[in-house]
Amino acid sequence: MTAKAPKRLAARTLRIRGEKVRVWEKGRGRPLGVLAGLFGYPVWTPFLEALAAKRRVIVPALPGHPGGGDFRSLDDLADWVIATQERLEAAGLLGADLVGLGPGGALAAEVAAFSPESVKRLVLVAPFGLFDEREPVADFWAKRASELPGTFSARPAEFAAQVLAPPAGADLIEFQVQQVRALESAARLLWPFGDRGLAKRLHRVAAPTLLVWGSEDRIVPASYAKRFAAGIAGRTRIRSLAGAGHRADFDAPDALAKAILDFLK
Repeated sequence: MTAKAPKRLAARTLRIRGEKVRVWEKGRGRPLGVLAGLFGYPVWTPFLEALAAKRRVIVPALPGHPGGGDFRSLDDLADWVIATQERLEAAGLLGADLVGLGPGGALAAEVAAFSPESVKRLVLVAPFGLFDEREPVADFWAKRASELPGTFSARPAEFAAQVLAPPAGADLIEFQVQQVRALESAARLLWPFGDRGLAKRLHRVAAPTLLVWGSEDRIVPASYAKRFAAGIAGRTRIRSLAGAGHRADFDAPDALAKAILDFLK
């Protein structure tokens, strides 16, 4: 008998090639995988909660992100794609619907390209992975710390207080180390920004795909949505969220969740 999905947040730890990987799960219904954006998910968020109202949400942590284990053995893109697919497999998400945000979006797109049968339906929220030197992706690693809230979010004061500051009860130093590791792991995957070949693989993405961008995204230009749509073989739909920045899951959690759930009906 299959175990019922939890009404309350459940956390489990998987051991994948010697690494301890945290997997969160909440909700009922068909499984929906989520690969986090920049900084990962140190806590369960309103966006994830909104998704869990309608679906069984499963969140395996990415390498180097909170709960995701080490990333220093991942030397190239193939290593990252394999590590991601192993997490999806271990979490019971192969063949399920998949949401990827930012770097998680790049990895979700790569998994769907390298292994089309791994993803049923795909949602990419301001994903990385493509590059056009005429309209480049912003190098947020070159920003001053004081510039980061406004770079990531259209609500910089709230973002600084709720994402860049430790949650209640958390150790400040440990939290800061966690953030640095998350940015360092994203850099290992994405930097320097350039053509990693995804454009040549998008034709293998057969899954129906929703592309979502915040209208105030200051990192990945909104025009990249059309670039992704032009390359993906499956049916595509583009949504813009008014007033949201790159971290649309923070700026507009309910609107983003509704767009995703409507698409997945």
